[in-house]
Amino acid sequence: MADDDLGFEDSGEGTGGSEKKSKGVGGLLPSLLKWVAIALGAIILIVTVVVITMKVVGGNTSSQAAIPVSQEYTTKREILDWYQSLGQISAKTSDDIPASVMVEVVLGYKQDDKATSSEITARQIEIKDFLRRYFSQRTVEELKANNEDKLRIEIRNAINDDILSSSKIRDVRFLSLNVIEQ
Repeated sequence: MADDDLGFEDSGEGTGGSEKKSKGVGGLLPSLLKWVAIALGAIILIVTVVVITMKVVGGNTSSQAAIPVSQEYTTKREILDWYQSLGQISAKTSDDIPASVMVEVVLGYKQDDKATSSEITARQIEIKDFLRRYFSQRTVEELKANNEDKLRIEIRNAINDDILSSSKIRDVRFLSLNVIEQ
């Protein structure tokens, strides 16, 4: 009877309420799994439709596109013979305080071109004199490493235009180019 005083009754309502709560929590998991399965199915369906659509639109072409290659990159540089008998040429620059220039120049010409080789040999003194004058007319600033390409082109053009008559050199390279400032 002490239980009656406290207000506890054995009517079964207390156990029925807890059954509904546990059923609600237990029903949440299957409901959640149902929505996850629906979302996963939708994603698989969308991906499948996109892949099939891309194959139909793309046709039977390969997935890699052909990249056009310029003629510049496909042609190989020609192999040259090099005339190396000019030796080292020394000169002084045209600066207020002249610097010493010591340069070793080689001339490139078409491979197996005996006529060009013979003409360079025949005009070797003129070429050396031209190179000595060329470097003595330049300043230290003009002979810096970042100007080497310009110097090589100027020397090649001048030798072809002014010294050689029946043949042409294709390239000029410096085996050494030393500028010693005072």
